[in-house]
Formats: sequence, C-alpha cells, structure tokens
Amino acid sequence: MWRAALVGGCIGALAALIYFAPARWLAAALAQVSDGRVLLENSSGSVWSGAADVVFASGTGGSASIALPGRLSWQLRPTRRGIRARLELPCCAEQPLVVNAEPGSDALTLRVADGRSRWPAALLAGFGAPWNTLKLDGMLELATQDLVLDWRRPLLGISGAATLDASDISSSLSTLRPMGSYRLSLAGGPAPTMLLVTRGGALQLNGSGSWNGKAFRFSGEANAAAGREAALANLLNIIGRRDATRSIITLGSA
Repeated sequence: MWRAALVGGCIGALAALIYFAPARWLAAALAQVSDGRVLLENSSGSVWSGAADVVFASGTGGSASIALPGRLSWQLRPTRRGIRARLELPCCAEQPLVVNAEPGSDALTLRVADGRSRWPAALLAGFGAPWNTLKLDGMLELATQDLVLDWRRPLLGISGAATLDASDISSSLSTLRPMGSYRLSLAGGPAPTMLLVTRGGALQLNGSGSWNGKAFRFSGEANAAAGREAALANLLNIIGRRDATRSIITLGSA
C-alpha cells in the first residue's frame, strides 16, 4: 500500500509541476528555439496562461533589439492532436491570434486561424542585417487564409495563403519619407510562390520567388521614379547590385 501511495504521490506531484510550470520556462524554451531572436521578458503566470513583454533581437549576443508596445497574453490548451495557442496582442491585433500545433515523430504542423494583424516596420531592426541597416519605418499588415506550415524533416510544406501589406515605408538611408507602399503575397501548394508588387510611391519594387521545401529563392529589382533618383541613390546602392538605374535584388539560393 505504501508503494502505491508513493507512486500516486509522485504522479500527483508531476501533474502539479506540469500544470503550474512558471511562464519563465516557456520564455527560456522560446529563446533557445529562436536562437535568441524572440524573447519573452518580465514574464508572469504559468506556461499555460501567462503574459510577457515581447522583444525581437538580432540573435544571441546581438546588439539590436526592439520591444513591442504593451504586453502579450497567452493561453495554451491541449487538444486531441496537440496544443492550441491563443495569443492576445492589443497593440497589433484586434482579435486574438490562434494557432494549433500538432507535433509528430520528426514532424510539426502549425495551423494558423484566419486573421489580420498590424505591426510596426521598425521591429524588423531586431532581426539584424539587413534590417538594422535599413531601419525601416511604416506599418506592416499581415492577413492569413487557411495557412498551414507542415514540417516533415527536413522539408517544410506550405499551404494556404498570406498577404503582407507594407504601407508608407521609409528608411534612414533616404531623406524621402515615405518612399512607397508594397504588397508581398504568398501562395502555398506543391510549389509555393511569392510575389512582390509596388502599390505606390517613388521607390519601385517588384519581384517573385519560390519555396523548395528548405529555402526561398527570390529575384527582383528596384528603381526610382523620375525625379527621385538622387534621393534614393544611396538606398539603391545598398539593397542590390546596380545595373544602370536599376538595383538587382537576389536572395537565397537555388
């Protein structure tokens, strides 16, 4: 009987430990998984229901970082297939962001509920080069529809769609404010594609890309509208390889 009581006590203690696990454990795990790029600071509550300040940093040992205004609140709940995360970010989303995670053997599926969110473009500086050099200002609006990220080692599949609208974008490398507004569209499927277009402005950006399961390959070009060449010359020299009045942009590898 005493052995049964001991086993029962251990199981109860383990269940209590899991249920009341402090939020700082989640913060430590996220920092490790993101290599120090996404940090939860001043965390409170538990792993399952807590709050924290969100900081985007340029990686372990990086000097650039930026914090979102306000605090993130989260709720994690187990489901039949995994865990459901409900994230509340009053600064950036009117409605909670919901993600369902379904882990497996050497696999992880993330199902993102349809939604919209708005983010300051300045937060990109926290991710290091080239964003900390460009120092962008403006607003980023992200919309998702049936978006699913399906990782099966070593490949990542993408289905559904996402659209990122970048509005009234400016950079510390140009005196022209704003430089323009842009749209980046992602279409998932067997061969996911990406399309960049200019919605308006003096800095003209366009290009397209594809996802091969491991990395994106993107190619495009940038040029200045007539009469704005001098104001954008420095920026065009940095964001790509100059070809006469154009700047050729190539990211990723085949």
